[in-house]
Amino acid sequence: MTQNDFIKTVAPFQDKVFRLAKRLLISTEEAEDATQEVLVKLWNKNEVLNQYNSVEALAMTMTKNFCLDQLKSKRAGNRSITHSNYSNREASLDKVLEDKDSLSWVEKSINQLPTQQRMIVQLREIEELEFAEIAKIMDMKEIAVRVALSRARKAIKDFMLKTHGYGNR
Repeated sequence: MTQNDFIKTVAPFQDKVFRLAKRLLISTEEAEDATQEVLVKLWNKNEVLNQYNSVEALAMTMTKNFCLDQLKSKRAGNRSITHSNYSNREASLDKVLEDKDSLSWVEKSINQLPTQQRMIVQLREIEELEFAEIAKIMDMKEIAVRVALSRARKAIKDFMLKTHGYGNR
């Protein structure tokens, strides 16, 4: 496969790879590094990529595995996995305004989900993949993906109700 063929193959889903990495790693810099790493690994497989039914599914699986490895190595090193914006205890005016934005609340609610649920929400709701594709990427049964997504949606709803002070309805 030539370099141009490779670029044409990966360009349509390169942003999806980045978004999944960002959802898992939270840090933009780490997500960029992960995306770069996955693309390099794909390039190293360029001679056999045509043997895969879906290069996109392969890339998403590689991204998931790479990011989970990164998270495991951070935990092993006793480094906390927090978003740098959350470390400041005093809320600036920009932060207060951002927090009032409902998309910011949804983002926060997604980020508090367990890793597997966070990935499934990203793949289904943001990337709009089918359940069968998600099941293949996540190495899960389709019904398990549906159950995890349902639980994630409930957790997001509960988080939104709790943080906006609506209580249980």
